[in-house]
Amino acid sequence: MHESCGIFGVYSPDEDVARLTFFALFALQHRGQESSGIATADGKKIRTFTGMGRVSNVFDEDSLSHLTGHIAIGHNRYSTAGSSRVGNAQPIVVGNGASTIAMSHNGNIINATYLYEELAGQGRTFRSSTDTEVIANLILSSPDKSWVDRIRYAMRRLQGAYSLVIMTPRGLFAVRDSFGVRPLCLGSIDGGWVVASETCALDHIGADFIREVEPDEIVSINENGVESYPGEAGRRGLCIFEYIYFARPDSVINGRLLYPARQAMGAGLAREHEVRADLVMGVPDSATAAGMGYAQESGIPIAEGLIKNRYVGRTFIEPDQRIRDLGVKLKFNPLPQMLDGERLVVVDDSIVRGTTTPSVVKILKRAGAKEVHMRICAPPLRYPCFFGVDMATQRELIAAQKSIPEICNFIGADSLGYLSIEGLIRAVALPRDIFCLACFTSDYPIPVQLEMDKLALETFSAGHHS
Repeated sequence: MHESCGIFGVYSPDEDVARLTFFALFALQHRGQESSGIATADGKKIRTFTGMGRVSNVFDEDSLSHLTGHIAIGHNRYSTAGSSRVGNAQPIVVGNGASTIAMSHNGNIINATYLYEELAGQGRTFRSSTDTEVIANLILSSPDKSWVDRIRYAMRRLQGAYSLVIMTPRGLFAVRDSFGVRPLCLGSIDGGWVVASETCALDHIGADFIREVEPDEIVSINENGVESYPGEAGRRGLCIFEYIYFARPDSVINGRLLYPARQAMGAGLAREHEVRADLVMGVPDSATAAGMGYAQESGIPIAEGLIKNRYVGRTFIEPDQRIRDLGVKLKFNPLPQMLDGERLVVVDDSIVRGTTTPSVVKILKRAGAKEVHMRICAPPLRYPCFFGVDMATQRELIAAQKSIPEICNFIGADSLGYLSIEGLIRAVALPRDIFCLACFTSDYPIPVQLEMDKLALETFSAGHHS
């Protein structure tokens, strides 16, 4: 399962803003590894550089040296709308002259196809197949004069999840949808200002965290400093998976550091699903903290049973069949002497399609584990996400098709226990009503009528390309 993107913005006359953005994107690499990009502005002109792959593959000293100015925005992409190609890399730049904007987007716009048709009908041209370009054109189509009013005009029309950083030649804006589905925070750095998807990016560049951008808020940053334009407080819908899996364990969201929240999920699993076992292990890296929590609560010793190859990312080289069959083995390697004859509790963050978990169980049993008891931090995922998570269709979600005993049998485990929704909320230690739990409950924060296709604009825009 992948989350859509990492976004960053900085306004600082005293800093090398392109370099700062590079290092901030480095800290947000876990949020997207498909493409990376930086755009800068100097008061008159916007410059941009994007490429496929991770931040370190896309940029070098030469490309950064051309990105001059005192404002910058950056983006790490995992595609949720539009395919993985360089034309869809962000930040995207739309408009001309003083009416030019660059934008980085994290989320998913549900009514993008409808808005695309409307804007194309007005004569607006599209170079990509992303909903980001739809948002940018919607802002530019506004009859209003000020940027804040133009952004607010677009926000009233957009349905779905979006955290945005928007750059004009002279200013920076941070915007969050009214549900606050994706995180976004504001920080300060040596007389300048930064916005980022997660606080870990602020830590990496030595910025101080100030506060989160509120749902439905527009934050404007320019030579006059920071101004806030609050929106209307309505139903909240922060994605609970930020706590379970997406965000880094050293980030803080809503005042809660993620590492202890994940430990508490593991402890909750130990209380809800006891089992006699010899060792506990968390599947690295995302369930390491939860494994620790299970071990502490249950009194069963913790062990590393799998070593993760941290350099297995998205490669554009297709493996041959033999290597493809090894699949998960490229990612995880077992420690047979640690596992031989042992009864294991294996803590993981989630089971989505049920493609990885059987391989993990098989690797552990082949390495000599006597029993494998799976414990999962996320309750069963029965409903798809339409808000910027590339999860799966309902047909592909294993918990939508099989009962828990059937899933246990399918993955080859000796037992299977999921954390309850109540246990999850207790672990996160924040009010239930601020979260979107729709992937467990089907209670979406906004009505979702149709299964969305992330390539919808791909086929659609073929006839409209300029």
